[in-house]
Amino acid sequence: MTTNSRVWSVLMCLAMAAGALPPAGAVGAADWKEPLIPVTRDFTLSNGLRVLISEDHSVPVAALAIVFDVGARNEEKGRSGFAHLFEHMMFEGSENVGKTEHFKYVESAGGSVNASTHPDFTNYWEKLPSNQIELALWLESDRMSSLKVTEENFLNQLETVKEEKRSRIDNQPYSPSYITFQELLFDNWNNAHPTIGSFADLEASSVADVRQFFKTYYAPNNAVMAIVGDVDANQMQHLTEKYFNWIPRQVQPEKPDVSEPQQTKAKYLKVSDAHAQLPGFWIGFKAPARQDPDYFALGVLEKILSAGESSRLFQRMVKGDQVALRADMWYDERRGPGSFEGFVMYKPGNTPEKVREILWSELNKLKAAPPSDAEVEKAKNLILRGLFAAGSHASLQRTLGRAELLAEYTSFFGDPKYIDQDLEAYMKVTPADVEKVAQKVFIPEQVTFVDVEPSLKKAEAPQTDDGGASKK
Repeated sequence: MTTNSRVWSVLMCLAMAAGALPPAGAVGAADWKEPLIPVTRDFTLSNGLRVLISEDHSVPVAALAIVFDVGARNEEKGRSGFAHLFEHMMFEGSENVGKTEHFKYVESAGGSVNASTHPDFTNYWEKLPSNQIELALWLESDRMSSLKVTEENFLNQLETVKEEKRSRIDNQPYSPSYITFQELLFDNWNNAHPTIGSFADLEASSVADVRQFFKTYYAPNNAVMAIVGDVDANQMQHLTEKYFNWIPRQVQPEKPDVSEPQQTKAKYLKVSDAHAQLPGFWIGFKAPARQDPDYFALGVLEKILSAGESSRLFQRMVKGDQVALRADMWYDERRGPGSFEGFVMYKPGNTPEKVREILWSELNKLKAAPPSDAEVEKAKNLILRGLFAAGSHASLQRTLGRAELLAEYTSFFGDPKYIDQDLEAYMKVTPADVEKVAQKVFIPEQVTFVDVEPSLKKAEAPQTDDGGASKK
């Protein structure tokens, strides 16, 4: 299980070295089979659970992915961390499955299982030999209907989450400062607070609070399930009705307010990091949500700036001026407002002001003139690679990759056809579109910076700089 945002995984996939792809100029004429993921059956049970089935009999494997429309953004002040807590609680046993036996059942059948929590959703999945896929349906049904939310399980998983935070965030260089950075970048608490949440909030909660959260958000009418692989759609519909149709629907939860005010003044903080060996800084801008007209141009812009050693930031800051050891920027895409953010780790002997001046000069180049056709085509090639290369997290060659995409797109937008529409929109992005979106996003008055200074002593509390504007 992981709390990492899915965007980090996608970024890593898209940043792989370019391989055997169509030559520059050929992407616009590239053909791919539509729909990218054929849906054999799409139905909704009487309790509101929507199910998509995609038959693929090429290999005897099947995957099940289920997305619950709940993430950190759905939490209330004073009750943060519940979404991530339930990622752990869902493996603590149910009426017919003992604690951690979910893993045992799946792995004994030759499969794999995992889950992850995000700012705007939580997902669970199983991948199995296709003749064992009924096991996944039974397991998901059992915990959706009868999860053991007990005092013992709650306290046990609270300690597990604490240890996860200590090992994966508190004791990792630059990780605590990233949480500080996001809290400063966003003004709306629903967007700003970390997915891992507050331990004080969890410790102040009762088991009744935890049960209510489960009842509200882990209801069939708040979920979308996709089954992909060597299965029979008729049989899968029958089994889905058998295992899930009897679970009662709940009152549909209200959608959170994730609106963000327009930023009119730059924000700045300086923090110490006891685990960092070199100085660095985080940079970010508020950015449009998924499906916004500018969304696709930002996706292309991300690759131009930071995908691989031929990218602009690597060529200028790492290889050319040699002021940085790494200089990355990425689009943290969400259904609500997202962010275009980055991290620069620079070499000793340089000041953050000098390094930022170089970074700004590269951002301003994209505002002043469109990128070349070759750069845009390379970015599109990387997007295609992210979808079609076998090693990619979201690869359409993988049954699990297809199941996750079907469940996510249907949960987010109500229509799996958006997968095809998104790819078509990416392929239509022009150099002029990239220049235009850079002008909209890279505005000095709307930037957020967090400087990270190495410290041999215990990290100090964040301090504001008198010359900068900090968020109160």
